[in-house]
Amino acid sequence: MKSIVIVGFGGFGREVAWLAKECEREVLGFLDDNAKLGKQGAYTILGGLDSCSDYSDSEFVVAIGNPRVRKQVVEKLMARGLDAFATLIHPSVRMGEDVNVGKGTMICAGCIATVDIAIGNHVILNLNVTIGHDDVIRDYVTVAPMVALSGNVILEPGVEVGTGAAIRQGINMAEGSMLGMGGVLTKDTEANTIYVGSPAKPLKQLPEFI
Repeated sequence: MKSIVIVGFGGFGREVAWLAKECEREVLGFLDDNAKLGKQGAYTILGGLDSCSDYSDSEFVVAIGNPRVRKQVVEKLMARGLDAFATLIHPSVRMGEDVNVGKGTMICAGCIATVDIAIGNHVILNLNVTIGHDDVIRDYVTVAPMVALSGNVILEPGVEVGTGAAIRQGINMAEGSMLGMGGVLTKDTEANTIYVGSPAKPLKQLPEFI
C-alpha cells in the first residue's frame, strides 16, 4: 500500500495524520508552502506544493478545511499529473447499506452514515457527524464536528457546514453556501451565501465557488 503525503500542515492536517495512522496507513510527511522544511516535532515537512512531483509514488490527501482553497490545490496537483488520492475512513465510522465514498475524502472518528448515501470526492466529514438516509454530499464539501444531517439532504459542491449545526430533512444547500456554527437550517439556501442562526437566515455573500 502506498504511503500518504498530506497537503496542509495546519491543525486539521495534523488530525489527518492521526486519522491515517488509525487507518494503518504510513504518512510520509506534509507539503505546505508556509511551513519550515524538515522535522517539526513528530512531523516531517517535505517541502512546498511545488515539490509534489517528487512524491508521485505516494497518495495525496488535501487537509485544508476551506472548500475553495482545497479545490484549487487539488486542481494544481492534477495539473501536474498527480491523480492518486487516498480515501481515509476511521475504523470507528459506522456505515449502512449502499454508502458510496469518493476519492480524496476524509471521514473522521465517530461519524455515522446510515443507508443509500452518496459522498463525493475530496469531502471532509469531521468528528461525530451523522448523515441520514438518501443524503447526497457532493465534491469539496466540508462538514465540521457534531453536525446532524437529516434524510434526503443535498449538499452541493463547495458547501461548508459549521460545528454543531443541524439541517432539516429534504433541504438543499446550494453550491458554495455556508451554514454557521450551531445554525439550524430549515429552508434551502442560495448559492455562495452564509446563513446563521436558528432558524438560519442569510448573513452575507461569499466569493463564487469555481
